[in-house]
Order: sequence, then C-alpha cells, then structure tokens
Amino acid sequence: MKKIYLASPFFNDEENAWVENAEKILRNRGFEVYSPRENEIREGNIQKWAQFNFNADVNAIRDCDVMVMLYHGNYSDSGTAWECGYAYANGIPVVCVQIGDLSNLMVHCSARANITLEELKTYDFSKMPKVIYTGNMT
Repeated sequence: MKKIYLASPFFNDEENAWVENAEKILRNRGFEVYSPRENEIREGNIQKWAQFNFNADVNAIRDCDVMVMLYHGNYSDSGTAWECGYAYANGIPVVCVQIGDLSNLMVHCSARANITLEELKTYDFSKMPKVIYTGNMT
C-alpha cells in the first residue's frame, strides 16, 4: 500500500471541502493518507505547537511514497509550496492536482504529474506516468 502525503491549504471552508474530497478519493482507492489537516494541533504556546506540527509534517513527508498536492493556483499557500519543494528535493514524486487558474512553473515542473481532482480517481500510482501541465504559467 502506498503512503501518500496530501499537501493542501485548509484555511477556509472551500479549501477544507477540496482536501476532504481528496482524502476520501485516495482512501477509497486503498491508500494510506497523511493529511496535515487531520493531524494539526494548535494548543498552548504558539512556538511549541508550530514546531510540533512542522516536525510531524516533515517526518510524514520523509515517510511517504508520493505526495499529492492540491494546488489552488499561484500564491495559494506558502506552506503547501514548501512541502512540494521539500518532497521534490528528497526524491519523492509529486502529483499536482490543479484547482486554481493561475500557476507557477516551479510547481508544475517539479511535479511528476499534473492532473485534475477527477483524474485523481483513476491516476495510476503504480506506474506514475508523467503528465505535463499545459495551462498558463507564470
């Protein structure tokens, strides 16, 4: 069973709906999914919980087989972009699920595949085919 790290912003109702949908899709396909949204702790001293969440997420990225990134477009979330770059730098393949309109070449060129949420339902995580982004980029 592949371990998937699901990188995504989850700061408002719309973003939460997208990430919840992706969690469901991936789990229904039989994958083990680590979603920071489900593992975040925000109690007590801000420095302590921030460091705790950072360490937990970094360890989960190191432990995953693949990262799925929900990308809401250019400047959607600096944390999600950081997670994508960290995975790429550590040789972990990234599957970018394009949600927003505007895009950045650094995100798409680092992704093994650039797909839609609908395509996430059938993407072949065994073969990990390359899918090049063909939309507009900045």
